Amino acid sequence: MRTAGGFHGRRIQKTGGSTFIISLPKSWVVERGLSAGDVLQFMPRSDGSLAVYAEEGPAATSPRRTIVIDNEMPAEHLFRRLVAEYIAGVPLLELRSRGRMGAGTREVIRGFAQRMIGPEILEESSDSVILQDVIGPNPLPIPSVIRRMHQMVRAMQGDAMTAFRSQDSSLARDVIERDWEVDRLHWFVGKQVTTALRDARTLASIGLSLPECATYLLASRVLERIADHAVRIAGTVDLLGRERLPEEPLKELERVANVAAAALGDALDSLERRDIERANAVLDAVGQLPPQREKILRQIGTKRGRLAVALAYVFESLERSALYASDLAEIAINHAVEVSPNVPPP
Repeated sequence: MRTAGGFHGRRIQKTGGSTFIISLPKSWVVERGLSAGDVLQFMPRSDGSLAVYAEEGPAATSPRRTIVIDNEMPAEHLFRRLVAEYIAGVPLLELRSRGRMGAGTREVIRGFAQRMIGPEILEESSDSVILQDVIGPNPLPIPSVIRRMHQMVRAMQGDAMTAFRSQDSSLARDVIERDWEVDRLHWFVGKQVTTALRDARTLASIGLSLPECATYLLASRVLERIADHAVRIAGTVDLLGRERLPEEPLKELERVANVAAAALGDALDSLERRDIERANAVLDAVGQLPPQREKILRQIGTKRGRLAVALAYVFESLERSALYASDLAEIAINHAVEVSPNVPPP
């Protein structure tokens, strides 16, 4: 036996005419409470390795986690902690307070359960709330979630620019509210990937390799960031007030918006189709924006007050959205090469 860096080496032995066997590390068997006669399951992985685990599941996986929270904790801090626990893939989470749990704390927990995919309130008492993840390990295929996020983000981009152009405050508020839908899908992808990294069976159930999981998590993050910029554009409607938008800068901003939207759509298509040539076309198109930057900034510089600020915010968000689309195109190229190492260069 050879042991190095936590890996246990075993020589393959042959018994009988055609059976190959290896021995198991004693420490691994003892830690999991196994003994002679227990059944192990083997999971071949896409990288050629073999995952081994006990039939009843990994003993190290805890089905329940308890955390103590403070009623004085700011709502934003509590919500972020709940999101972190959710992404960690905790199936049963008990939230316990010191003394009676405050109404504000319960409101944050209920709002969290309503917004996320999976968690439901299982039990409540005067000083605790128990959340249970009621969905299975693979309720939604991750590629489908990414496609849904893309559709939502594209719609948010278009509606944000429409709200800005027409100074429609109700449409702007609708764009801002939709950001929660993108966030919850992004957090869901994070949870699925985290769980897959920890459990070979979950990884097998979602039908993706570890590199593919990393790719889709990166793509999800890019889409979530673009949605944030759509929210920022929508937020300029209230900033503008009754200021009239000048025609010339508006035309330039709409041109940049069209480039950003087209780049995002083509980048996602190149990811799904593993199309390196199309991904490079996205990078080339976005690369044409910087030469126009000075012209747009000069036009914005001739304006004053809140109008100048609003125009600058919109331009910056559109530019950042286009750059995020180019990030997605780079992710698509890396993904295409990873799954098809012999793809010829375009």
